[in-house]
Amino acid sequence: MRMTIPTGTLKFVLGWTAVFLFRLIPFRPPNFEPMLATVMPFSKRYGLLGSFSFGFFGIVLFDSITSGWGIWTAVTAVCYGGLGVAAHLFFKHREASVKNFLLFGIPGTLAYDAITMTIGPLFNSQLWGAALIGQIPFTLMHLLGTAVFATLLSPALYRWVVQNEVLEISFFRKGYTISS
Repeated sequence: MRMTIPTGTLKFVLGWTAVFLFRLIPFRPPNFEPMLATVMPFSKRYGLLGSFSFGFFGIVLFDSITSGWGIWTAVTAVCYGGLGVAAHLFFKHREASVKNFLLFGIPGTLAYDAITMTIGPLFNSQLWGAALIGQIPFTLMHLLGTAVFATLLSPALYRWVVQNEVLEISFFRKGYTISS
């Protein structure tokens, strides 16, 4: 099996920085954030490993600076990494269009929220019913954010960052290949 990681370190840093800065906006509605909308365009170009890494480390880095690491970090990082992998598989033979960003983003958000909703009941003795009822407005806001960002941000990131050859700067060897 051969896996190639295209150059793009600067692009990853730009993507993570954009998500990080947006998530730091004070009084931002909860769950109205651009992580999935940023993962999707990157997944079109950076393969399974790059797509997983973008989502996973985006959460790990953010939590390391803001809230600290906890079980929520492990669950959300793996979920966003998994969404990166799923997005790569979805976009592998599809156009990076608003329609496709929405077709992936809406079910991806629902799957993410269904999984992360279990953190309270599994690790903090929260009642399942309370978690489900509390999750409904949270998920509605998350879906609204996904729709807005998938429509506006994802296509712009794909066009101006992911496809931008001027940003093809890497701090590692260009075209690094992993073989097994």
